[in-house]
Amino acid sequence: MQSSCCSSVSLPSIAARKSSSFAVKSRILTTDPSIMATPKWAQKTITLPPHNRGCHLITPKILKEIGEDLSGFQCGLANLFLQHTSASLTINENYDSDVRADTETFLNRIVPEGRSAPWRHTLEGPDDMPAHIKSSMFGCALTIPITNGQLNMGTWQCTIQMNVPSKIPLIVEAIGRVGGG
Repeated sequence: MQSSCCSSVSLPSIAARKSSSFAVKSRILTTDPSIMATPKWAQKTITLPPHNRGCHLITPKILKEIGEDLSGFQCGLANLFLQHTSASLTINENYDSDVRADTETFLNRIVPEGRSAPWRHTLEGPDDMPAHIKSSMFGCALTIPITNGQLNMGTWQCTIQMNVPSKIPLIVEAIGRVGGG
């Protein structure tokens, strides 16, 4: 049987909550009592390079920058946060690049840009407000599981960054357990 370093959490009963200030107990699930898993937090800021407008695969860049940092984690979560209001993150297919092209086509149809678009916010150009809307639609953050030192995504999944006009900081925070077999 494989050991696991991920915690199971037991919530106290209602009676226990009244007397214990809502304490939460956790235990490490393992078959080997000599294994000691410890919590770890790590944070790194990656600067993503500028790209033309569109949907761009950034998983290789992320892994190049944080792969060594992830290697010690047995299980956990990687939180990705893009510090920009005109760009967004999503997870989608990486097998066929047509998926990224089709996503861009779809977005341009539902969020038009250019001088004839109905947007009031045009101080930074006719493509800025559509980029803000797309960022709001998809968001600027992702959470990906970490398993045995790797981002645990599906076979064809990748991280995609959209609407990339300039260098953008991406904060990657890894939270989880290290050690333990």
